[in-house]
Amino acid sequence: MQTRNFIRCAAVALSALGAVPASAGTSDGGIPEFWTCSGSCGASGADGVVPLAPGGGSAYGWISTWGSTAQAALPGVGTGGADVNGTILRSVSFDAAAGAQLDFRFNFVSTDGDGYADYAWARLLDQDNNQVAMLFTARTTEAGNAIPGFGLPATQATLTPFPVPIMDGETKWAPLGPDSDECYDVGCGATGWVRAQYAIASNGTYRLEFGVTNWDDQDFDSGLALDAITVGGAPLPIPEPGQYAMLLAGLAVLGVMRPVRGAGRGRCRIGRRT
Repeated sequence: MQTRNFIRCAAVALSALGAVPASAGTSDGGIPEFWTCSGSCGASGADGVVPLAPGGGSAYGWISTWGSTAQAALPGVGTGGADVNGTILRSVSFDAAAGAQLDFRFNFVSTDGDGYADYAWARLLDQDNNQVAMLFTARTTEAGNAIPGFGLPATQATLTPFPVPIMDGETKWAPLGPDSDECYDVGCGATGWVRAQYAIASNGTYRLEFGVTNWDDQDFDSGLALDAITVGGAPLPIPEPGQYAMLLAGLAVLGVMRPVRGAGRGRCRIGRRT
């Protein structure tokens, strides 16, 4: 408990000293270290129909069905028939207090259409990878809205805008490989950047999962861009305790940092030596 309190205080101190970046450039250095990718993942600057994310950094992360031989499907949804491919990306574990706001941006792009309903999603998982919340779903559709995805679990995050139609034919995006700027009939396109916000209900250890899958065949790829991920206002990836220890050593020359006794959890005092 004492270690965790000092980690919380470190976050406060580092933010005050400018060590925590103001923008949430989750993937400025590529997919963050220790995140796990099953399939095809990467990072990119503004490209084609996907500009930089509002509130993000100089690059965004992406996952795609192109170049992936991995299997990816939402539990209980399945794939609809033939063997398909997809990608699942999971973040490092992070601690969050009850009421902490999870906030991120995403953009779904699909070259498929006319009955081939590729889809993407994000979930909040607990430390054992059990689902805590279905944050959003997006799906290729011939008519109507791409978000929420039809025939998929209900969305639990607050999405802005909502609902979201597809921008017809907007598919020029390098992570889609040879299918970039292609379109299989009605329904292909991009959603544009959408903001997702979710209040975490209980204290705990969590991770984020992002996924995208082809539906019913492996032709005409789809992908998902993501960025600007914060929890309680702090950008992910949250530094591990060992990283905080190294950063805290540097605070010795600036002042004293300690939890405030009797002031409740999460309260910290930062002051100079006298």
